[in-house]
Amino acid sequence: MALARWRTDFARWEKTPGSPVCEVDLDIDAMLRARLMALLPDAGWLSEETADNPDRLARERVWVVDPIDGTRDYIRGRPGWAVSVALAERGRTTLAVLDAPARREVWRAGSGLGATLNGAVVHAGDRAIFPGARVPTDVLPKVDRDLVAVEKPNSIALRMAMVADDRADLVATLRWGNEWDIAAAALIAAEAGAATSDAFGAPLTFNKPDPRAFGVIVSTPGIHAAAVERLHDRATAIVAEGR
Repeated sequence: MALARWRTDFARWEKTPGSPVCEVDLDIDAMLRARLMALLPDAGWLSEETADNPDRLARERVWVVDPIDGTRDYIRGRPGWAVSVALAERGRTTLAVLDAPARREVWRAGSGLGATLNGAVVHAGDRAIFPGARVPTDVLPKVDRDLVAVEKPNSIALRMAMVADDRADLVATLRWGNEWDIAAAALIAAEAGAATSDAFGAPLTFNKPDPRAFGVIVSTPGIHAAAVERLHDRATAIVAEGR
């Protein structure tokens, strides 16, 4: 559905300043909800494009969905977007699909079952030296010029998945983010052998009353501690300022 309407004329607007959405987001959300809830009628639902219902907190299993992650790229006709679907059970993701049809990439993962890209098993890299780590970004801050910039799709989920198949060594954000942005990609990265956490190095959990986390760090295991250390003061300052 998303690919058929990509690069066509469709309605688009901003939910809040800087937060774009389009009619395709809503159509995909409705289709996924109908089909996924038919598979697991007892599951809760948490999606970017559906009003949150606190009933999900009482459910052992919850679908965590972003119908189009990377909406800016979708609207602009760029390929860096994906449909993100995860199943969380008791706070942990156990099933994940990340479908990026414009890039011809379909990622899948199951808890304890590994991760695949287009059916082939993927593994994160083994980089253990922080300087020189590959980071999907447009521009590196001066303080991080010892890192190496690589391709950056708009979708944070796709950037995280790049660590899973050794196209990047590190993805890090320093802002409050939503569970639906990262739930599927976090499992894909972890099952590929990458290290995952929030910006302070704490484990990622899902289906929280406030479905957000401050930042995300996905990296090769050998540089995760260095990444947490590098970002700690910046993360602390941002949280202290209430941003």
